[in-house]
Amino acid sequence: MLSYLRLTLDQARGRKYPEPPHPYRNDYRRDRDRVIHSRAFRRLEGKTQVFAAGLSDHFRNRLTHTLEVAQIARTAASVLQLNEEFTETLALAHDIGHPPFAHAGEDELDRQMRQRGARFEHNLHSLRLVDRLEQRYARFDGLNLTFEVREGIVKHSREVTDADGPDLLEFLPNRKPPLEAQLLDLADEIAYNTADLDDAYSAGLITIDDAAAAVPYIGDRREEVDTMFPGASERLRFQEIQRSLINELVGGFIHGTVNQARAANVRTVEDIRSAPRRLAAMTPETAELNRQLKTLLSKRVYQSAWLNEERTLAARKIAYLFEYLCERPEHISAGFREQLDDAPIHRVVCDYIAGMTDGFFLKTYEALAN
Repeated sequence: MLSYLRLTLDQARGRKYPEPPHPYRNDYRRDRDRVIHSRAFRRLEGKTQVFAAGLSDHFRNRLTHTLEVAQIARTAASVLQLNEEFTETLALAHDIGHPPFAHAGEDELDRQMRQRGARFEHNLHSLRLVDRLEQRYARFDGLNLTFEVREGIVKHSREVTDADGPDLLEFLPNRKPPLEAQLLDLADEIAYNTADLDDAYSAGLITIDDAAAAVPYIGDRREEVDTMFPGASERLRFQEIQRSLINELVGGFIHGTVNQARAANVRTVEDIRSAPRRLAAMTPETAELNRQLKTLLSKRVYQSAWLNEERTLAARKIAYLFEYLCERPEHISAGFREQLDDAPIHRVVCDYIAGMTDGFFLKTYEALAN
């Protein structure tokens, strides 16, 4: 479909520290493997997506969410005839900078950092992880990923402008990322919207009646499924609806991107970079379906009293531990204390907390708060 917009290896800008080619893996495969073998990637298993561990063993965590994003993004890249390996690498790396306790953790860390004249944003922290904090090589800090992967980590969900300051100047401010990187934001949305619906159904926060009333597409599919599988359990009928919903969203995402690319008359990767707007998009009908789903989840899940209580408690604990460690840096782990020679205490504390799993954070908090 859009093979002429595929990012090829000969267009790559390379690595910050030159390395000899690998005998049987190209650069994007090597980047993918470096991400998978990183500590930050492994820790995603212990970080909350939306529903904290404990209530059920079946809820998504940040790692399973990442794998679902990778599956959707790679499917789209394959159908569009873009670079699947590059797309998969970006998907696997896109959330490695997330702190514990989902967006509540990110918001509180950002609040703490802004009080000290800095900020925290998980995409920028992902870049910090792959550029510096991961220590696996004797010749350089970080993972030494290719420019395009590093650019995609920063730009997959937003543009970089001159206002972002000198730290991001290398990432071509005011220019769009390759189309593969643009796929990530919508693949992410599809993955978490459908997964959150599934988890919310399991948690009893949303019923099939709720979903059918709020999202007409789900109501139509419900009638079809009830007719086709009258003897199936409600749970299985819900799964049939869920499967159809994912297919509809992904299909609309693929067709919308083709339509936008053709309408923009882009012919090369450089055309994509200079386009006035991003080309990855859903069709209008699918975008409306996605909007309805987001509205349902916002009202019935994200604003629920239960999750609000969880978020408030997590933020309070993060604030306490942040301030405690700033005042008593001897309690920071030895590996992070080494950074105090080069970075202010609040940056080191932020790095330390952001890397924690939910479980390790709570263990540390309980040990220091008593």
